[in-house]
Amino acid sequence: MTTVYNIDLGIPKEETFSIANKALKLDTEEQIDPIIKDLKNFKVIKKLDISGNTFSPLASKKLVENLTEFQKDLVDVNLQDIYVSRDKDEIPASLKEFFPFFLNCPNLRVLNLSDNAFGQDTIEVLEDFISKAVSLEHLILTNNGLGPFSGARIGKALYNLSKAKSLAQDDSKTTTTTTTTTPISLKTFWCGRNRLENGSIDYLSIGLRSHKNLEEVKLYQNGIRPLGIAKLITHGLSKIESLKTIDLQDNTFTIKGSVALANSIGNWENLVELNINDCLLKPKGCLNFIESLKILKFDSNIKILKLQYNELDSESLQVLSAILNDKLPNLTKLELDGNRFDEDDEYLVKIQDIFEERGAELDELEDLEEPDSDEEDEDEDEDEEEEGEGDGEGEDEDKSLDELEKELAAAHI
Repeated sequence: MTTVYNIDLGIPKEETFSIANKALKLDTEEQIDPIIKDLKNFKVIKKLDISGNTFSPLASKKLVENLTEFQKDLVDVNLQDIYVSRDKDEIPASLKEFFPFFLNCPNLRVLNLSDNAFGQDTIEVLEDFISKAVSLEHLILTNNGLGPFSGARIGKALYNLSKAKSLAQDDSKTTTTTTTTTPISLKTFWCGRNRLENGSIDYLSIGLRSHKNLEEVKLYQNGIRPLGIAKLITHGLSKIESLKTIDLQDNTFTIKGSVALANSIGNWENLVELNINDCLLKPKGCLNFIESLKILKFDSNIKILKLQYNELDSESLQVLSAILNDKLPNLTKLELDGNRFDEDDEYLVKIQDIFEERGAELDELEDLEEPDSDEEDEDEDEDEEEEGEGDGEGEDEDKSLDELEKELAAAHI
């Protein structure tokens, strides 16, 4: 599945250079020459899209050499899916051509590196680049085969980037020749489908929380288990009050992750979209989360709430239906398919009635589970036994992450 990321920065067509999805195999100077000739027809290039082609290190070098006249103009660059058929040595060699150039693009705000097989072979060059890319606001790094080891290194890079941004801002205040302003924080970070698992979470939490103006975090389909999810939310995401979009789809919450979410939801007054589809909150976890919405000290700004395939049952529907008007007045899209209730559940009907009046959208309920109390009780018992092993570790986890952050700060200095 190809990653789809779009942001409208108001860049006109005549300032956009694109060879997107032409499936060109660019190995030699002769093969890259027609593209270079097209570049020369532009006076200004603010958006560069070379996605869906495959670049050798040589082709990368030649392209960069001919982009230098546009380096002060570039704002948005898409390098998605540009290494099909490239081996483990070619990819880092190509990145070593692109990344130094990007570091000299003072207005570069958007970089999409998704759908490239980075794995562990590129982590040295990738970590070094991210740590220094002070102009970036939107970093899209999805489906790169990172794994937990490289994921942890990305977390370290995000922390170092936040410090580098802070230093760059201080320098710009004392330098009268500076014409660009360094963004103090990333605004968007996507790192889905990367097998991050629990092993990346310590450093990823530290890295994310260091970007105080983050608005959008997507970490879907990463195989993160309950203890990791709880740590990520409690010690990472809950510290970022500016968040507007959180996507943790297809990781595993159970009770521990659900409690962490319930305890943190009150920190995100600006939250507009929450995607926890396929996260197995379990019946008690769903209820815990929805009841946390009931006691919010503010009317939620959430417009999109995705709760599919979480074993949510009628008891949670009852609470949800009761708080829709008071606590979720802005909700216009709700996803509930794949949960444990009947199609004619009285509380579901109440939700449908409210949504009809509101002109809101409820997903098609085509895959509901039959409520089964015996199976549910058994599942809950197993879940409590599994999660009990991690109880009482909250303060120790916090201290542990604080120590890791101190080590990173010392290393950065």
